[in-house]
Amino acid sequence: MIMLAENFKYRGYSFEELAKMDINDFIKLIPSRQRKSIKKGFTEEEKKLLVKIRNMREQLKAGKEAKPIKTHCRSMVVLPMMVGLKFGVYNGKEFVNVEITPEMLGHYLGEFSQTRKKVQHSSPGVGATRGSAFVSTK
Repeated sequence: MIMLAENFKYRGYSFEELAKMDINDFIKLIPSRQRKSIKKGFTEEEKKLLVKIRNMREQLKAGKEAKPIKTHCRSMVVLPMMVGLKFGVYNGKEFVNVEITPEMLGHYLGEFSQTRKKVQHSSPGVGATRGSAFVSTK
């Protein structure tokens, strides 16, 4: 089941209206960069991902348990048919689980799987710097 926030609107359209829209009507609503990438056509990887999405939708209608769809396709634009599904988006090291919500429409999948982590330095050890060699012995 897709759990939606009340009164969700994307450019003035409710999610139900977006789900019924043709893809050509939907791309008129998204930002220009995403619109251009969809108009150029889907790559082979993106086409395979769309087939997996359709198969997962059919499994959900049949009542089967949904496991994340693993993908390396970070450049895929989030479409209304993807809302409610779980994806494992590859970040270069591992698959990061991402659940698609209506607020993610029009963004790229890669935006939700960060490729870099925050650097966390610990305190330096003895001998780490030249100054630590001259510790007083008093």
